[in-house]
Amino acid sequence: MADNNWYSTRCVFEFHGLAETPTYEERVTLWHAPDFETAIALSESDAEDYAADLCTFTGLIQAFQLYEVPGHGAEVFSLMRTSALPAREYLDTFFDTGDERMGQSDAPASR
Repeated sequence: MADNNWYSTRCVFEFHGLAETPTYEERVTLWHAPDFETAIALSESDAEDYAADLCTFTGLIQAFQLYEVPGHGAEVFSLMRTSALPAREYLDTFFDTGDERMGQSDAPASR
């Protein structure tokens, strides 16, 4: 298998019981695989193991083939979305809702 056959996958998980409303996690993992299909199969198996007794795997897997062998500063995931929203509204809608949990803290990120 070629060294440039690296894929990242993003899976979405739903957690219950952490708060009154569900908490969702987007988890990105790296896979050395011969093709997209194998990378997705590996990721799906990992996601099911990860979710066991902890959360629910939503079934969403998005894959990205890395352009280079992973290393310092390598791009490991990219997703493009077309939207008519202005930048600030787009970010507020999809990425900066104020309810994100980032880093070590369980508290939502502040705006």
